[in-house]
Amino acid sequence: MKRLFTYNVSLVGRFFALLSLLCATQLKAQVRAELDSTKIKIGEELRYRLVVESDTTDIIQFPEGQTFLPLEVIEAYPIDTAYNQQRQTLIREYGLTQFDSGQYLIPRQRVIIGEKAFFTDSLLIEIDDVVVDTTKQKMFDIRERMDVGKRPTNLKWLWIILLLAAIGGGVYWFLKRKKEKAEAEAAIPPYEEAIAALKALDESPLAMQKGSKDYYSALTEIVKRYLDREVDSAALESTSAELITRLQMHKDAGSFAFSDNMIKALDSILKRADLVKFAKQQIAPEIAAADRQELEQVVNQTKEAIPEPTEEELLEDLQYQEELRKQQLRKRWIIGTLAGIGVLVITTGILAATLGVDYLKDNLIGHPTKELVESTWYLSEYGDPAVIIETPEILVRKEIVLPDSDIEIVKDMSSFSYGSYVDNFYIAVNTTEYKQPIEPDMDAGIEAALKNIEAKGAQNLFVKQESFETDKGIKGVKAYGSFNATQGNGKLGRKLNYEMYLFGQTGASQQVVIVSEEDDPYAKQLIERIVASIELEVNITQPQIGKPQ
Repeated sequence: MKRLFTYNVSLVGRFFALLSLLCATQLKAQVRAELDSTKIKIGEELRYRLVVESDTTDIIQFPEGQTFLPLEVIEAYPIDTAYNQQRQTLIREYGLTQFDSGQYLIPRQRVIIGEKAFFTDSLLIEIDDVVVDTTKQKMFDIRERMDVGKRPTNLKWLWIILLLAAIGGGVYWFLKRKKEKAEAEAAIPPYEEAIAALKALDESPLAMQKGSKDYYSALTEIVKRYLDREVDSAALESTSAELITRLQMHKDAGSFAFSDNMIKALDSILKRADLVKFAKQQIAPEIAAADRQELEQVVNQTKEAIPEPTEEELLEDLQYQEELRKQQLRKRWIIGTLAGIGVLVITTGILAATLGVDYLKDNLIGHPTKELVESTWYLSEYGDPAVIIETPEILVRKEIVLPDSDIEIVKDMSSFSYGSYVDNFYIAVNTTEYKQPIEPDMDAGIEAALKNIEAKGAQNLFVKQESFETDKGIKGVKAYGSFNATQGNGKLGRKLNYEMYLFGQTGASQQVVIVSEEDDPYAKQLIERIVASIELEVNITQPQIGKPQ
């Protein structure tokens, strides 16, 4: 008996351990699926929500692609995450639709949490036809053909133009580098340049053709270029006889201490070069080699004959070179800046012509409400009874001071908002809970909200009113219209649009207010998504109040 009792106790212990393990696993991760409706019309969007509760260290992988067949995924919305200590709740919604009527079974969906797969339940929905009474529906003829104007320029031309601009920039850079190289070569002192050119001639293929026309042309070109830079700026354009005459004049004037032998030697070599170049006279290689050595002596003697510059001349030359360097640097900056501005202007013009000015402005400069449309959205609850709404930014609670007249009847009032009337976009959610089970006056609520807008500077307030119903069938009242904001100097400012959605139930009221700029192309997208997401916490035991149909 003792052994049997021990075995039973051990068995019970194992059972409770297993049960605890299962409970711990269950607490660690949970997955459930929800639908906003089980019955929709053909083509209408069905919101399928996956809710995952897990540890904050877990990595969650939601279904991707068309895993909801036979329903089609039209959009997978961003994941909304909430944290509670070491736990996290992730919510992801999928927009589903179907274009054939009938009953469909949404298959189980797999969610990977860590390395383990969890499956949801399969859900049954019904797709209804859209009934059209052709006996009452007015029919129209096919519209005549319309001229929609010239199609926008194909974007391939933009890439072609940008490619040509890049090629042009490359050619400009190459020519600029070539010019800079030539300028750098010109900056070499004349004597060093002449000696280097003579040595380069000795190593060139022309050295094997001593006495040829090409050899003498290169040889005399080196000497003339040296004299042009150091002695007479007209040396390159002068004939042989003219050059000798000008050198003799410089010697006679006392500008250069040239020797008679040097001038005679140069004259002899230049005349012989002319015979080779123009009379096609044959010169022995030995004579050509001797002429080459003699011309190097001419360069050396000329350098010695040039007077040394004074300190004032050296200083002036340094100042000139520095000023020249600064001018060249400024010129490069100006050319580079103008070229950059030109490319920017051309590119901007092309983009404006092909994509439109508004598109260019919104995507390059930026647009506040466009950024809201494309940002991460949050589905949250506000106030009590709660308003469940999806917004591009989390709404911030505002402090409310109740007037003395409302303290006796109002139990609690909450207000949450984003932005202000002077911003590009404003949204507010207000909830009121009464001490007594009274039925709110919806018209009085609209009037109070409009007075609040006027108190904040609204002028020329235009009001329309109609009934409203959420996607889940909760009825309310919609007030909408426009007004002009007031500037700081009291004058009329920009025109704004507003929409108010008011809901009432016994003992409570809820309100959503949206204000946007009239000409904002992205405000409509924001408003449509916000309004479509409105859900309310409603006490089903009490009647819901709305404007009579």
